[in-house]
Amino acid sequence: MDFNDTPEEAAWRKEVNDFLGKEYPAELKRGGRGEEGEGLFRGPNEGSAMKQWRTALRERGWVAPAWPKEYGGAGLDIKRQFILNEEFAEYGAMNVGGFGVMMLGPTLIVHGTEEQKKEHLPGILDGSVQWCQGWSEPNAGSDVASVQTRAVKDGDDYVINGQKIWTTGAQFADMMYMLARTDPDAPKHRGISYFLLDMKAPGVTVRPLITMAGSATFNEVFFENVRVPNRNRLGEENRGWYIGATTLDFERSSIGSSVGIRKQIEGLIKFAKDHRAMAPGAARREVQMALADRWIEANVARLMSYRVISMQNAGLVPNHEASMCKLFTSEMQQKIASLGVKLTGLYGMVAGGSAQYSAGGRFGYNYVNSVSSTIAGGTSEIQRNIMAQRGLGLPRD
Repeated sequence: MDFNDTPEEAAWRKEVNDFLGKEYPAELKRGGRGEEGEGLFRGPNEGSAMKQWRTALRERGWVAPAWPKEYGGAGLDIKRQFILNEEFAEYGAMNVGGFGVMMLGPTLIVHGTEEQKKEHLPGILDGSVQWCQGWSEPNAGSDVASVQTRAVKDGDDYVINGQKIWTTGAQFADMMYMLARTDPDAPKHRGISYFLLDMKAPGVTVRPLITMAGSATFNEVFFENVRVPNRNRLGEENRGWYIGATTLDFERSSIGSSVGIRKQIEGLIKFAKDHRAMAPGAARREVQMALADRWIEANVARLMSYRVISMQNAGLVPNHEASMCKLFTSEMQQKIASLGVKLTGLYGMVAGGSAQYSAGGRFGYNYVNSVSSTIAGGTSEIQRNIMAQRGLGLPRD
C-alpha cells in the first residue's frame, strides 16, 4: 500500500482544501445547526449559511461527487472521492444531500427510467425534496427480506398497507423509497417491489420515537390504503430486493467515521488538559491507558479505511472488508462515549450546559446516544456473520 499521494492527487487535495477555506461558512464552522432537522435533513427551511454551502457544492457537482456529470454530479473516480471525503472530515465540513444522495440517487441512476431520473434527481441536488428509507419493520429488522408491508395492484396504482419502523428523519421527509411485498406466495426475496412514496399522500401517518438520549431521530410510519402510482415503482415488479441490494461504485471506506473518531479522542484529551477540575478521571491510570488504547485504535480504523479504498482503486469490490470497517468504527464510538463518562466522573452525568460546566452535557448525551451505533446500518451480529462467511469461508449457522 502506498500512503503517499501522486502529484495529481496532491494537487487535488490542495484544491479541496483551498475550496473549504474559501467557501465553508463560518457559522457552520462554529457548529451552528440552524433549523431543526438540519444535518441529515435539510430543505426549504434550512438556514442561510447552509443554503450558501449547498450552492457552493452544487456549482462544483460536489453535492453528489460520485454521480455522473450528466446527472449533476462530479463524476469523480474512487481515489478522488476518498480524498474529498477525507479532507471534508478533517475540516469538519458538513455534507448535504442525506439519503437522497447516498442511497436513492445512485440506485435511480442505475435502475430508474429517464422520466424518474428527470423527476427526482434535481430535487435531491437542490435540497427541495428530502428522502427517508422504508426498509425495517417491527418483525423485519436485520432480516429486511421478511418485510410484510403489502402493495396490491389496483388499476394504475398500488395500494399499500403496513408499517415501517426506525425510519430516520421521516418527520422531515417529503418522499420515501421503500420495499413492499407484492407477491406473498413467492420466496421471500422474490416477491418484493421497490416504490417511491409521497409522504404527504393520504393514509401516511408518522409517529416520532423518542430515544433514550431524548432525541426524535427515528420514527414509526403507518400506511393505510396509501395509493402509489405505477410510475413510482422502481424497476420490475417483484425484483425490488435485488434493486435495493445493488452494490454501486461509490466510496464506502468509512474514512469520515475514522477521522471523526480520532477527532473525538483529541477532544477528550484537550478537555482533560483544559478543564482539569471537571476531568477527575484523567488522574486515573485506567483512564490514561484507555485513552492510549483508543488513540491506537483510531489509527487502526484509518488503516482499515485505506485498505478498502486501495481495493476499490484497484478495481476490486470490498465486501467483508467494508463490514470490518463498520463493525470496528461503530464499536469504537461506544468505547469513546464510555471513556468520556469515565474521564469526567460525576460531571459526565450533567444533562445540560451551565456556567460552571463548559462541556454542555455532551458526555452523558454521547454515552446514551452511542447505544444505537452498533444497531443502525446493520447490527454488529450481521457484520460478524458477513466477515465469518465471506471472509473466513465459514458455513452458515
